[in-house]
Amino acid sequence: MNDPLHIGCPGCNGRNRVPVARLSDGPRCGRCKQPLFRGSPLALDSANFAAQVQGSDIPVLVDFWAPWCGPCKAMAPAFAQAAAQLEPRVRLAKVDTEAVPALAQQYGIRSIPTLILFQGGKELARSAGAMGAADIVRWTHGQLGL
Repeated sequence: MNDPLHIGCPGCNGRNRVPVARLSDGPRCGRCKQPLFRGSPLALDSANFAAQVQGSDIPVLVDFWAPWCGPCKAMAPAFAQAAAQLEPRVRLAKVDTEAVPALAQQYGIRSIPTLILFQGGKELARSAGAMGAADIVRWTHGQLGL
């Protein structure tokens, strides 16, 4: 596949075209010049969810969490470690269900933490409950057939 991938900028939400062969070269946004990948989860809200999830040609793994949730807080460092391992082939992002309840409701989040893997803007798989970094990476690879 030589077609460029469309990837949302984590800084300005601008849409960038990146050739697959250049994903690992540290691509930067054509508009704001920030790195497209930071090796850490991206915070999502109602304003940037569509640009980052629905407008992305790469899979996006979203952690739906809440600040009061003990398992969510315990999983946060593992999720950050998984981001460092999975990017740039998979973007990792977080949605605070307390701050953005409409997104939690839209995706039927009943327990947290819940991971939803999106591909082409559509839900591919979901898993409820905390996981370690290795489990997050293994689960994501398994869902994507990598």
